[in-house]
Amino acid sequence: SNDGKNRPRDPSTHTVDTYDSQDQGKKMVWSVINNVRTGLKYRGGWKGLLEHMYTNGDYPFKVGTYMGCDAGGNRYYENRVDYPFGQHRWVEPGDIHNFDSTSIPPEWHGWMTSMTDEPPSQEDEYIAKKTQHIAPLCDSDAPIAHNVGHQEPLFNFHNVHNQTQIRSRGYGIGNPIVGLPANAPDAYYTQPGSPYNEASRPKAEMIGDLGDNRPYKSEMWAERLRTPEEKQEIEREKELQAAAQLEEAEKSKAKILAARRARGFGTIVG
Repeated sequence: SNDGKNRPRDPSTHTVDTYDSQDQGKKMVWSVINNVRTGLKYRGGWKGLLEHMYTNGDYPFKVGTYMGCDAGGNRYYENRVDYPFGQHRWVEPGDIHNFDSTSIPPEWHGWMTSMTDEPPSQEDEYIAKKTQHIAPLCDSDAPIAHNVGHQEPLFNFHNVHNQTQIRSRGYGIGNPIVGLPANAPDAYYTQPGSPYNEASRPKAEMIGDLGDNRPYKSEMWAERLRTPEEKQEIEREKELQAAAQLEEAEKSKAKILAARRARGFGTIVG
């Protein structure tokens, strides 16, 4: 017995399966069309939709509730209905060409990682609501009624929270990606003794000046600063000095020979 494995298939069942497959295919195509229509409406047209695909790469296109914005223009959204935990919160960058996870400020990072359910835009209301249920243990004249305490506003260079990014990309060119101008000091921390630490760099002591604001700290440095005309002049002076030394040596040799002849080439003392 083959347990019915080789029995012919019922044509009516095959027709139903075909219809089900076609129906599922139509539903998938229609869901894609609906996602595109929703994305176009939610993003304000094709430009916003393509920009969202370029930055997030999500498909189908994510839509959710706008929760707030930070100083860098990053926009934060949440959707607890259509997406599982861990994917229900996301950020849309303000600078789409220069964004990474460190572009999210610390106060929003806690909300993004579900460390808290209150976004920074609702933090004051949340603290005020919770402090109503805290019974004071003693009288206090402190201006702050909660353990968070006073917070100074935090400012970052061009909203870059990762200070290691604020560095020059080459000598005298700055960093156009983060907006760091040329010859501006780097903002990231360097250990003492590092050649990137200005306090650890030995100060150059100049030993001369070639004029026209061309100081030099060594002869090799001066050689690099000299013009071709100055180098030719130095070579001519060296040739003249060599000729003068040769002439002086010939005169000295002639005097010695003359003295020897006058004394009969005997021993010359003194």
